[in-house]
Amino acid sequence: MIYFDNAATTLPSKSALEKAEKFNNDMFFNPSALYGGGLNCAKEIKVAKESILKNLGTTNHEVIFTSCGSESDNMAIFCAVKRGIFVTDKGEHSAVYKSFLELKNRGLQVEFIDLNSDGSVNEEKLYDFVKNNNVNFVSIAHVGNETAVINDINGIAKKLKSINSQIIFHSDGVQAYGKIPFRLSQYVDLYSISAHKINALKGVGALIKKKNLNVKPLIFGGGQEGGLRSGTENVFGIKVFQFAGEEKYSNLQNNFNLVKEIKDYISKNLDKNIFKILSGDNSSPYILTVSAVGLRGEVIMHAMEEKELIVGNGSACSSKNRFSRVIEACGYANDVLDGVIRISFSTSNNLDEAKIAINILNETASALKKVMK
Repeated sequence: MIYFDNAATTLPSKSALEKAEKFNNDMFFNPSALYGGGLNCAKEIKVAKESILKNLGTTNHEVIFTSCGSESDNMAIFCAVKRGIFVTDKGEHSAVYKSFLELKNRGLQVEFIDLNSDGSVNEEKLYDFVKNNNVNFVSIAHVGNETAVINDINGIAKKLKSINSQIIFHSDGVQAYGKIPFRLSQYVDLYSISAHKINALKGVGALIKKKNLNVKPLIFGGGQEGGLRSGTENVFGIKVFQFAGEEKYSNLQNNFNLVKEIKDYISKNLDKNIFKILSGDNSSPYILTVSAVGLRGEVIMHAMEEKELIVGNGSACSSKNRFSRVIEACGYANDVLDGVIRISFSTSNNLDEAKIAINILNETASALKKVMK
């Protein structure tokens, strides 16, 4: 099997699992316990937090561990600001997009900024809106989970704060952390990440928060994570997250180059009479979004699966919808929207797999085209 749906989830790193094994066996203690085993587990959580901050190149932030990227997004959106106008764009992951819809249901004013054709936020419209309205909170994804576009969140956050220094800026960094060379600037107040996107385990995420930013809890209880996120911490999952992250950041540029080679090979060799490439030049090498124009993305996906090539048909969290609202917001027509598939890579993949995959992609789509005639 060739697995090219790594934007949905990734194969856990054997090395990271082995390094963390003792935290699933010998060091199984509750990190809130006051005896030695619990105190040692609490220390190891602190070490993991320090590792994440080092990876992001920041001393201005702190880490709150959560259960996933979606929880981190929800915590940022619902717990940092309670008033004013909330702004995001039309290309966000559903964890952000639907949270904004819920804010609207609660009577708060929200604004969805248009996208450019490559999926990036229209910065001119964003800045114009902020100049003319009392905006308190802005959320812009670092890497689009469907378009792969890379937004310059450090630059955007800095510009927004030059317009209104009171704005709180959040970014969903789930598809960027461990993948894109980047240092988190002081202008970014909140940044969401997820373990299972970087060859760690499901069930662990984190919200990176500016130290001086007042955030209220989303989950109440035992007061873990400095009182900001109650619930016994998943020490084993957190340590796997730490070790997987350290693996990524110790080889960040080499990994970037590896997956770029795979993406470039597939992009170059796709049959352009069938496929339209939707991911632009300013995009993550880890994601390639294309459309087999005139075909159904779900049909293509299942046809590929029969040949043991696994790809996605958009965001795995929202793939039951016929059309991607994100790709639609980029301005594409229905025949393009129907045929969207997302091909996404990790460091577990290699160029030999890409050479096999391109033949499956082209031959399968060509056969389906003939059937459709």
